[in-house]
Amino acid sequence: MYRYLLLEPHGAALIVRMNRPGARNALSVALMEELAEFARGCEARADVRVVILAGGPDHFCAGADLKDPERWEAPARGLREQRRVANAGYRMCAAWEAIPQMTLAAIEGYAIGGGLALALACDFRVAAAGAFVSLPEVSLGLPLTWGTVHRLVALVGPARAKRLTVLGERLAAPDAHALGLIDYLAAPGGAEARALELAAAIAALPEHSVRMSKETINAVANALLHLGSHMGGDQFALAAASEEVAAARERFAKRPGG
Repeated sequence: MYRYLLLEPHGAALIVRMNRPGARNALSVALMEELAEFARGCEARADVRVVILAGGPDHFCAGADLKDPERWEAPARGLREQRRVANAGYRMCAAWEAIPQMTLAAIEGYAIGGGLALALACDFRVAAAGAFVSLPEVSLGLPLTWGTVHRLVALVGPARAKRLTVLGERLAAPDAHALGLIDYLAAPGGAEARALELAAAIAALPEHSVRMSKETINAVANALLHLGSHMGGDQFALAAASEEVAAARERFAKRPGG
């Protein structure tokens, strides 16, 4: 059914595992569209009470796939295609935030850039104590989009959001937990097990009260999200066409393992 996702049922919980190990689960346009497609289908999943998003044993997600040809070739195919590709991350995160079931991101290793953006669209984040998170977009000449700035400010406040976004500070999981970016810590290798424990506790609660509470909290928290984020894809496309981004991509490609 999916090329880059593995679905693993665990009773009332469902683990959705990103499965591009050769690319460290970097978010290609194809993977983002699969994640959005899955999220939009959750409304019909009466068998699922909690959705857990996971990656590999040593990485959650390396961020947007900067080597994905579909991303960089879109401008040659016209403005409609360029905007579709540029907004794929926004649509993905919005779809995950709108999942009616409770959602948890189980983070091992690292959640970088778009990987952290996706995790922020989940209800809770569980990270192994040895993991880290970072947002390197600005260092690559790109603005932070996908609705992430709004979610980040809501969690940590404007000054800390600037530290993470503008300065690109890399945070170890315990430090991210202290800031409120991570909700639960687990032993190394134990993020999924901890997420499943939380899923069991959630599944034991009255289903519809949980869903309605989530919907109301999200409505209050995100009342201005679309207003502040709806042009993010166009901002990305504008920045991506600049000389400084071309230079940053060249430096990125020359990095060991880049």
